[in-house]
Amino acid sequence: MSKVMILFGSSTGNTESIAQKLEELIAAGGHEVTLLNAAEAAADNLADGYDAVLMGSSAWGMEDLELQDDFAPLFDEMESMGLKGKKVAAFASGDMEYEHYCGAVPAIEEKAKGLGAEIICEGLKMEGDASSDPDAIASFAEDVLKRL
Repeated sequence: MSKVMILFGSSTGNTESIAQKLEELIAAGGHEVTLLNAAEAAADNLADGYDAVLMGSSAWGMEDLELQDDFAPLFDEMESMGLKGKKVAAFASGDMEYEHYCGAVPAIEEKAKGLGAEIICEGLKMEGDASSDPDAIASFAEDVLKRL
């Protein structure tokens, strides 16, 4: 059994609903899961005690990538989370009309990898909330479970 943290930043509730569904699926897979809203988190040693960290954030922006307001400070301080050697996966909800559709996924993956984390599966990019594509969430959760 692994200890998994699911950290999310959500303004409209879409990314939060995806995080909640992931919590349900990964817990059903026999793992201990902590769901944490970025608004209630501090970056310092955040990953301590966890085997894996799943991070999700909505993002937008036409020219520059803009991460969700609560998640952005954590992203900026990701160096202090203690991600080296941790398993990491990213997920996002977005609007395909924006140039940076689900741009949080590659941004999180790139930064986490640079800090010594292991990206364990392809990031989940969705338009809408958890109900808009339950199969995509289930497939992502399955990929994560295989690598825990």
